[in-house]
Amino acid sequence: MECAVVGGGAWGSALAHLLASGAHGVRLWAREPDVVEHVNTAHANPRFLPGVSLHPGIRATGSMEEALHAAALVLYVAPSHVIREVVRAGAVFVRNDAVAVVATKGLEQGTLAVMTDVVRAELPARAVVALSGPSFALEVAQGMPTAVVAASESHDAAAVVQQALSSAVFRVYSNDDVMGVELGGALKNVMAVATGMAEGVGLGLNSRAALITRGLAEMTRLGVSLGARGETFAGLAGMGDLVLTCTGALSRNRHVGVEVGRGRPLDQVLAGMESVAEGVTTTRGAHALAERQGIEMPIVNAVRRILFEGHRPSTAIADLMGRELRSERDT
Repeated sequence: MECAVVGGGAWGSALAHLLASGAHGVRLWAREPDVVEHVNTAHANPRFLPGVSLHPGIRATGSMEEALHAAALVLYVAPSHVIREVVRAGAVFVRNDAVAVVATKGLEQGTLAVMTDVVRAELPARAVVALSGPSFALEVAQGMPTAVVAASESHDAAAVVQQALSSAVFRVYSNDDVMGVELGGALKNVMAVATGMAEGVGLGLNSRAALITRGLAEMTRLGVSLGARGETFAGLAGMGDLVLTCTGALSRNRHVGVEVGRGRPLDQVLAGMESVAEGVTTTRGAHALAERQGIEMPIVNAVRRILFEGHRPSTAIADLMGRELRSERDT
């Protein structure tokens, strides 16, 4: 089928490569002229995905109309803070029968909406699917076996995404718990920042395991309060993505946490990164959602205080360890 990938970063390039390798027609929209040029002339994206050869069938463009007008499947991979404006800019060119796939993980600032709700608001009457799970872009582009989840209220739309993206090395499961899949993908980035901070201050594997496990409990509490199913957080979009992002050397969010834990100012860390670390932005949104829902999220709150209020990581960890003793299971 004809496909459009909107967003020329690492993940957008990897998904375009995956689709083109499956014999689909692919147009990749990128804001950056150098990305368009390199993809079309060198079949590579050295700015965001260095060292990877992209499928020569990908056609990159800076024109929304050129990218979108014929596409039956449209993948949105723009950063969360600009996804609404990007979708809105091209909405007039999206076919009425197109399936929109949201591969961005995050929460919209202000509205606190998950990404599928943002896209659905800008593309009414289209089927919308969330794509999430443990998937570093570099490994996907290199053909390393990966499993993810396509979540939609429409079984047919999820099936379309399964068929389009699945290959011998990329397995797509379906799910109808869109909120659970979305929140798993968004909140795990905050927990990755937290585990990176623990590593940055010199804590060990025991601490990492504790943060991952209790982080999952926080994610699940918030998700259930918003209508998600608890078991979704034990799956690929929850525990799977959480473990990968908290432990993998390729994790941008973990990297931010490590550097902040070592004492570098946040703005300095972010200035040295080409790609977006969504966990920084999502921290504010997660904290606001938790307050709105009346849900306790001590790890999220500790990360927020460190990133935005100048709280010392070592002090925040001591505060977490000194909290009132309680049962492991919520009642």
